[in-house]
Amino acid sequence: MTILKFFPVCLFLMLFMACGGDNTPSSLFEIQLQGNSKSFQQNQNISVSLKNKKDKTIESVTYSIDGKEVPVNDGKIALNMPHLGDKTLKATVAYEDTSAEIVTHLKLLAPNAPEIYTYEIIKEYPHDNKAYTQGLEFHNDTLYESTGKKGRSSLRKVDFKTGEVLQQVDLDKTYFGEGITILNSKIYMLTWRSGLGFIYDLKTLDKIDNFQFGDSKEGWGLTNDGKKLFKSDGTEKIWFLNPETLVEEGHIETVTNKSINDSANELEYVNGKIYANVYQKPSVMIIDAKSGAIEGVINFGGLSGKVTHHATWSDTDNVLNGIAYHPERQTFFVTGKEWDKMFEVKIQKK
Repeated sequence: MTILKFFPVCLFLMLFMACGGDNTPSSLFEIQLQGNSKSFQQNQNISVSLKNKKDKTIESVTYSIDGKEVPVNDGKIALNMPHLGDKTLKATVAYEDTSAEIVTHLKLLAPNAPEIYTYEIIKEYPHDNKAYTQGLEFHNDTLYESTGKKGRSSLRKVDFKTGEVLQQVDLDKTYFGEGITILNSKIYMLTWRSGLGFIYDLKTLDKIDNFQFGDSKEGWGLTNDGKKLFKSDGTEKIWFLNPETLVEEGHIETVTNKSINDSANELEYVNGKIYANVYQKPSVMIIDAKSGAIEGVINFGGLSGKVTHHATWSDTDNVLNGIAYHPERQTFFVTGKEWDKMFEVKIQKK
């Protein structure tokens, strides 16, 4: 009896669909992009059209990318958005006294390939080979360093010339320390997967507050441009944080001319660029802090051979990590996790 009741319902649905009852937006229209591609370069003009699958009478079509309307000129739209990465293109279609919204996704890539940089070693300095370096930053010729691993995480004030730890605050053993940055006489420090950051007084290293992460679930690298904080989280995103509220107020995505990259780790901001350690690689990306374009890559592959390796080291754990710019000397200082040396270098095009 149940089967007999069910059969007419199925038959009705089949007849309904066969008679054109599916009027979902995606069944009516489809956005078509130039060359059927989904990846384009910033500032590229691309053709866009709407496929009218069921010959509806269309009154108007407007396009928007990430909520901002983009004009169509001669069947083309200009991809001149300031931020790169994944974008949502929406067509709003007015037809036959109703409307529909059709969505597709595209990748907005950097206009140029990254340039390759190398380095010149100015000087070598001793570094604590028990420091699992996660953050590195200068303030008034004093080096501040954060270290990781549960039970070993710390915030340190260091004499960079001798490697001596001048002051140290240990984190609770439940936390895995990550990146730091200094702004307005405060040190901001991240933890890895606890969803929590700490704020310390610059002079005393006393902890004065905590803050919670928002959409950026993990804490990796941290830097600032004097106005806002930049935070990496192990994804393609670098987040903007308000230093007063610690609210995430936007982000950029790290992008080359070919792909979106998700490997930014420790961060350092210098003159409009973010220098980011590449996770588990002996290299640093130079990222435009406004667009997210990876404009350069610095190959530090030769440094590991100048460091005394521990017998317990793995190939991926104790890698290059930690970059700090010294504004008076106009040089960078780089080291690695549990490295016994820190290197002062000048960066130059290859």
